[in-house]
Formats: sequence, C-alpha cells, structure tokens
Amino acid sequence: MAQTKPPYPPQFRAEAVRLVRESGKPMAQIARDLGVSVESLRKWTKQAEIDAG
Repeated sequence: MAQTKPPYPPQFRAEAVRLVRESGKPMAQIARDLGVSVESLRKWTKQAEIDAG
C-alpha cells in the first residue's frame, strides 16, 4: 500500500503558486526544487486561478 503524506500547509502552496507565476522557471523544475510532484503543483496553480476568479 502506498504511503500518503500529510497535506502541505496553505502558505507552502501559495508560495509554490507564486513561484510558478513569477519565476519564469518551468513548472517541472519548481516542483523538483520544492520536492512535490508536478501534478500537485499543476492542481494548486489551477485552483489558485479558479479562486482568484
């Protein structure tokens, strides 16, 4: 059975999304640097766009 990690704190997610939007780096590189999956980062970014309207 796969191990699950506890959810990342909202501040961590917000900072990750900010890096995606402002750093100009590829999402894959940011995900690797932060130690998260690209898919998680993609979902957080999409959700932030939805929340922002």
